[in-house]
Amino acid sequence: MEFSRKIKIAPSILSADFANFGAECRAIEDQGADWVHVDVMDGHFVPNLTFGPAMCAAIRPHIKGVMDVHLMIAPVDPYIEAYAAAGADVISAHLESGPHIHRTLQAIRNTGKKAGLAINPGTGIDAVAHLIDMVDLICVMTVNPGFGGQKFIHSQVDKVRSLRAVIGDRPIHIEIDGGVTVETAPLVAAAGADVLVAGSAVFKGGSVGNPAPYGANIAAIRKAAEAAA
Repeated sequence: MEFSRKIKIAPSILSADFANFGAECRAIEDQGADWVHVDVMDGHFVPNLTFGPAMCAAIRPHIKGVMDVHLMIAPVDPYIEAYAAAGADVISAHLESGPHIHRTLQAIRNTGKKAGLAINPGTGIDAVAHLIDMVDLICVMTVNPGFGGQKFIHSQVDKVRSLRAVIGDRPIHIEIDGGVTVETAPLVAAAGADVLVAGSAVFKGGSVGNPAPYGANIAAIRKAAEAAA
């Protein structure tokens, strides 16, 4: 993974066809996706239940590029090695998921993976400043985590802008997760984000048998974001 601030589109497979995950991963990459985003939810930290390490290991051979694993689980630490072994390139944990996030980020980096720090809409960036040199990515949740298809929370754009200033020249990605569309992508790109997670906005209108709409959707989001970046 070479660092770049170029806009990257990371479709969330939470919006994919659950019966065809491998084919869906191949389809979105063939249609221009830069990363594949995997939303892991435990039914405890967030009110939904999704994917375990075995599923990540199963789709890894179908992904040529970056597998971006977002752990919306608590506790996190006992599962880091399993997701690393499953082939994650980036592992993100929530600042809110436990009392020792510094230790969690250390544990992720000790596996050789890129360490991401995710923050909920209600979390400010004060604590992030003390962790900034331990992270490779900061994921700003622009919806409350737990479900796809929610409306973008516009107040988070100012948070992204503030993070961009705190990060400065450090090689740290700012990722946006939640409500990313052609309309909202320019807002966060202009504020300094470079990784845009999109679920329904990518997968709408397409299928494994008809993947062209995926490509059109990815291209439209990228074009809107790049024009504002």
